[in-house]
Parts: sequence; C-alpha cells; structure tokens
Amino acid sequence: MLKNYFKILIRNTRKNPLYMFINVFGLAVGMAVSILIFLFVQHELSYDKYHANADRIYRVSRAWFNPDGAISLHLGHTAPPFGPLIKSDFGADVETVGRFFRFDPLIKYEDKAFEEENFYFADPEVFDIFSFKMVEGEAKDALANSDGMIITETMSKKYFGEDNPIGKELELNIAGQDATFQVRGLMEDMPGNSHFHADFLASMAPVVAFYGGQDAFMSNYGGNNFSTYALLNEGVDYKALEAKLPTLIDKYMGETQSGVPMSKGTKLFLWPMTDVHLYSNLDSEMEANGNIDYVYIYLAVALFILLIACINFMNLSTARSSMRSMEVGLRKVMGADKGRLIRQFMGESFMMTIISMVFALVLVYLFLPTFSNFTEKELSLNFLNNPEYIVGLTGLVVLVGLVSGSYPALFLSGFSPAKVLKGAFKAGKGHEQFRSVLVVGQFAISVVLIVAVLVVVRQLDFMQSKDLGFEKEDIVVLPSSPAIQENYLILKDRLERHQGIKSVSISSRVPSGRLLDNQGSSAEIDGEMTQLNVRIADIEVGHNFLKTYGIPVVAGRDFDFNLASDSTEAFILNEAAIQEIGWSSSEEAIGKKFYYGARKGYVTGVMKNFHFESLHQPIVPIVFMIPEDRYNRISLKVDAENKEQTLAYLKEEWAALRPDFPFEPLFVDEGFNRQYEAEERVKTIFTFFSGLAVIISILGLFGLTTFATQQRTREIGIRKVMGAETANILVLLGKDFLKLVMIGFLIAIPISWFGMSSWLNDFAYKIGISWTVFLWAGLIAGAIAAITVMSQSLKAAWEDPVKSIKSE
Repeated sequence: MLKNYFKILIRNTRKNPLYMFINVFGLAVGMAVSILIFLFVQHELSYDKYHANADRIYRVSRAWFNPDGAISLHLGHTAPPFGPLIKSDFGADVETVGRFFRFDPLIKYEDKAFEEENFYFADPEVFDIFSFKMVEGEAKDALANSDGMIITETMSKKYFGEDNPIGKELELNIAGQDATFQVRGLMEDMPGNSHFHADFLASMAPVVAFYGGQDAFMSNYGGNNFSTYALLNEGVDYKALEAKLPTLIDKYMGETQSGVPMSKGTKLFLWPMTDVHLYSNLDSEMEANGNIDYVYIYLAVALFILLIACINFMNLSTARSSMRSMEVGLRKVMGADKGRLIRQFMGESFMMTIISMVFALVLVYLFLPTFSNFTEKELSLNFLNNPEYIVGLTGLVVLVGLVSGSYPALFLSGFSPAKVLKGAFKAGKGHEQFRSVLVVGQFAISVVLIVAVLVVVRQLDFMQSKDLGFEKEDIVVLPSSPAIQENYLILKDRLERHQGIKSVSISSRVPSGRLLDNQGSSAEIDGEMTQLNVRIADIEVGHNFLKTYGIPVVAGRDFDFNLASDSTEAFILNEAAIQEIGWSSSEEAIGKKFYYGARKGYVTGVMKNFHFESLHQPIVPIVFMIPEDRYNRISLKVDAENKEQTLAYLKEEWAALRPDFPFEPLFVDEGFNRQYEAEERVKTIFTFFSGLAVIISILGLFGLTTFATQQRTREIGIRKVMGAETANILVLLGKDFLKLVMIGFLIAIPISWFGMSSWLNDFAYKIGISWTVFLWAGLIAGAIAAITVMSQSLKAAWEDPVKSIKSE
C-alpha cells in the first residue's frame, strides 16, 4: 500500500513539480525553524535541573519597599548573616544553607597572569546543596582550609597545562592585597545550562577576615553581596517558610529609629532555583538571565511559520482538486470507499512530510552552529545522547502530516463519482471560502511579524539615539586600583596634559551600570530633620564628574575643589530626589540639611535628571557626594579625532599603573548599547523569520495564482478575443487574492498592536505604536503579494488567445 502511495506521489510530482517544490520547501523550512527554536526552548527550560536536589534548592533574595508598598530595589543577593540565621532559626525546614561571594581577582602562576571573572568564595556547604562533580580532592575539606581552592578542569589546563593541579599554589591580587591559595580540589566544568558558572571556588575565610572577623561578619546587614542558597527538607512548602522570614528580620534587625519593624521596609524571598534563569531578572544577578517572555515569543514565531507552511499545503492540495477529481471518481467506481481514499491522501501527506523532514534536518545541521553562536547557547541535535529527540521529531511529523493533510484528504475523498465522470464536478462554495480563510490567516501572520520587526527596530533606534541627559560619546572608562587612588590627583593632572584627553574624573559607578547602593537618608523639611522613606541611590564621584559627563546643574553649584567642606559635607541631588523628598523646587533644596548614611551636610546643588541606567528602568533619586575611598572607575573624556592615539597612550600608562592586568577600556555609549543585546536578538529573530514567513506565504500565493490562471486559460482567451485589455485581465485575476490580503492586514492590526504593546511594557521609556507602522507593514505585504499575483496574471494575459481557447 505504501509503495502504491509513493508511486502516486512520484507521478503527481512529475506532472506538477512546482506544487511539490512549494510544499516541500515550505514544510522543510517550517519544520527546520521549529526544530531550531524547540532546541533553544528545551535548553532554556533545562537550566539547573541537572542538580540531584534541584527541586529542593531555593535562592534567597532581598527587596526594599517604598512607603506605598512598591518595591524600590530587589537584589538577587543578601547580607552575610541571613543564610546562617535561616538555618539556625528554621532548622526543621532547612537542611543546609550555603553562600557565594564573587570577586574578580588577578591570578598569577609563574609567568601567567589573568583577571578572572568567574571567581567565587564559597561556604563548604555548597557541595551539600549542588551536584558539582569532583574529579579529584575532597570538596568540603578543601574549602574548610583558609587557603583552600577548587578549580575547574578548564582552569587547570589554562594555568597548569597537563600537570596535576593538586597542591599547586596560585597568587591572587584582591583589591590591591596579595594572597596565596593552594589548589586542593579539581571539579568538572559547570554545564552551560546553569544560571551561574564558577571557575574557582575558594574558602570563605578571607572574606570573613575582610569584614572584620566572624562577629562583624554576622552583624553586617548592609553588605548585600552574597548569593545565598537553601536546601529545604523533603515536603517543605517554600511559600510557608517564606512567610516566616519577616519574623527573622524583626528578631535580628529590630526597628527603625521611628519604631517601625524592619520587616516593613525590607523582605526576604525564596526562589525555586529552576525558576531563576527565566523568571528572575532582579536588580542584581550572578549572571545575565533569560526571559520567559522571549521563550514564548520564539515559540510563537515557530508556530506561525509552521502554520503558514501547512496552510500552503492545504490550499494547494484543494486548489488542485479538479486535476485529481477523475482519479477519485474512477477509484470510487472501482470500489474504493471514502475511508480508503482518506488513508491514501493522508499517506501521501505523510510521505511528503517525511521527505520535508529529511530536508529540514539537513537545514538544521547546516544552520545549527550559526544559531548556537547567535543565541550563545550550547545547542546540539544529538540523537545518541538524547533519544527523546527522535520521539519529538516523530511527533512533529505526525502533527504536520495531520494538520496539513487532514482537510485535503476529507475534501478530495468526498467527490461524487457520478458528477466527476460526467465532467460536472465543481468545488463547493464552502470549500472555496475555507481556502480564502486560510489565505487570510497566512497573510495576517505575515503582517503581524512585519509589524513586530518594525516596532522592535524603532524601539531599538529610540533607545540608542535618545538623549540620555549627559554626554555619553567619547567617554572611556577604566578600572581603578589602590595605587591609582593614592596618586589620583597627580595622575589626573598628567593625563589631562595629553592633547587627546579633555577631562578626567573618578567615581564608584559609571552610567550604564546599575544603581544598587542605598545608605538611608534624612532631610530638612519645614525646618525639621525628617527620616526619608524613599530609596536614594548614591554615587561617589570626583569633583569634576559632572563636567566630564556634561551633566547640567539646574540649581546651586557643582563641587568646588577649593572648598574643603565639599569633600565632607556637600551633596548634589537629581531632580527626581528633590521631588521624592517633597521640596517644592530645586531652588528650595539649596542649603537644606541633608544626612546620608553616616555623613551629615547640605544640599549644594541640584542636577538635571539623566539616565544613569538603561531605558528599561525609570530615573530614580540619586545623590552625588565626594568619597573617601570608594573609587572604582576612572572616566576620561577623549578627543574623538585622536581616539586611537589616546587609547594607545592610555594602554602604556595602565601597563605601568596596573601591571599584569589586561587593558580593557569601556566606552560608555557601548555600555548602554550592550544592555539591549536581548532586544537586538529579538530584532534579528523577527527580521529573519518574518522574511521566511513572507517567502513561504508568497510561494503559496504564487502556486494558487498559477493554478487559478491555468483553470481560467480558456476564459481569458475568450475575453481577449472580445476586446479585453491586459489591465482588465489583471483586475479579473488579482482582485480576489488582493482582497484576501487586505482582510488579513485588517485582522493583523489589533493582534499585532496588542502583542507589541505588551512587549513595550518592559521598558520604562518607549515609543508609541504609530499608525505608520501598520501602514508600512500593509504596504510591504501588499506590494509583495501584488507583484506575485501580477507576475502570473501578466503571463496569462500575454498568452496568444487562440492557443488559450484551444487549451481546453
């Protein structure tokens, strides 16, 4: 039976190769796109599930609240005491707790020196929580030693080659201090589908010493730099445990100066570890996470393209019904019942789907490396290691075969043999309407994708070109060091003498970073000092920071190096802070008392609001003050015309100032653009896949137009003999198709508006969706459809009418 179906398929293919090409190409591309996206989605959903106790591991996060109850800051990190306190106070629920503390030290071994990003200090208990695979050494014993360190196999080869790393010593430069650690353990590299990746795990003892010893360490509730994880006991409801955590905060942190329990202003949350990657995009994360919304977007794109390809199959199969009507009639006369005919046509559909799957797999293997690089994921279609992929592909073939072949099979098997053999067959009006619905749906999907491309492109252009309120161009940022801090003024004077450097300043953070600091504040309101229930983020800056970045002062003055009091008492706030504090104007704020953390002073200036963070975040209250020692970054305003020469000069300077450290300058404008990489990927995905969707739709329309003109060849010849012009023929053949495209466009408008409005809600600052977006999408889809229809209509209109009349 299958052999017979295959012969029929080959025979029909020879008669109509265009039909075969359109269907196989469309289905192959649709399934290839689906496979690629399904691989991506499967990888995204697999994060952290390789741990044996993944379902019992929870990350602790900490949030702060405004007086109205809204979260003002939510960190994926906590202060050092919280982990041990959760274990001690809720031991019946919590099996163990472990913490990580990240640092970026310079690591040396013999003549090798590298600045490492994935270096963590860790509690020994993390090996009771996570399924890190040790190759050699005892993990908990290694971290119990104050100089103990565990490294991954990749780092072992990087520093020691093929030598055994156990017992070897690495020299670390940590914030200007030298330390020696001994490699006491070797572990496998952490998998790609982990929400963080540690190349080094070192004893937590040096961190405890840095904080002033164990007592000081366990009483520090302000240093929220620790990634804290809890392994809960079997059967524990983490939400019930989370509800108990406010009592822990009040027990150990007490009340505010106003007598308000601390739990009213800050709270601890528990996150299932397997949810962290896709659902936790907090104000601080160990690494950049994914986003479940983008998973849904990619799945929708895959479904759309697959659906368009299936629609092509159904449309072309039913459109060609008259060409197989005689075959169906003869089979029925010879005794074939409807069930047998359905099996035949479904068999042909599945065969075509299987052939398409073969080509789809070829496309997947060709483009998978590129797609993996694009998504920055370790994707592979390995059937030996993942036999479930075979089940998935089989399911995809069955799904596509059923969806694309069911309607044509039911339609073709329903022909009346008497009418067919008499030549009186004609497709019913209902079938023609259904085919029209499919064409409408096809182009509605294409228009939705085109609108998405246009909106994403415009939003990205808006973010990258928006005036941020300061001069972000040609500002180079370099890391500081204790030696640089000690000699900063001398260095600043020397650097500013270079012809390519206009200004130099120093700060704790730079624009394009996150505003995570908050030390508590009070302000003079109506003559009295009032504690503020609002988060004001602090940036500690050099005297000329505002000048370097071109940030306007709207009231008062900038910091003055000649006024010694500015280094200890002066504060400059932004307009958002003035508004939140409650002062009526920027001018009123000047001279008012303002206390921030342990510093007491006065407001000497108010700066205009500017975007310190990306446009995903709203502008928040900020305070600038001159620091004592929190200088992490140096900002240099350089001359654009001498940029390359200036960078070469800075590289030489930094080689002397920070020996062994790599020279890695960051341009502030590049830092902002880097924050929109996820949106750049969405733009690329939409652009590429919407192009594929349009191509598949156009191929289907091309096929339908071709068959329509073939069926009306004699009619066209008669009309031309009767005097019809080419334009009349074009209108005759094209109006119905273009009308369907227009209906699809109208349906796509509300769908695309709703979808892209939801996407734009992730941005604090965004474009509006202008009617011109829909107009351009309609014009693009309409123009392509019109060209497709006209190409076949013109061919029919230019045929010799005598040949056309004789053709039937």
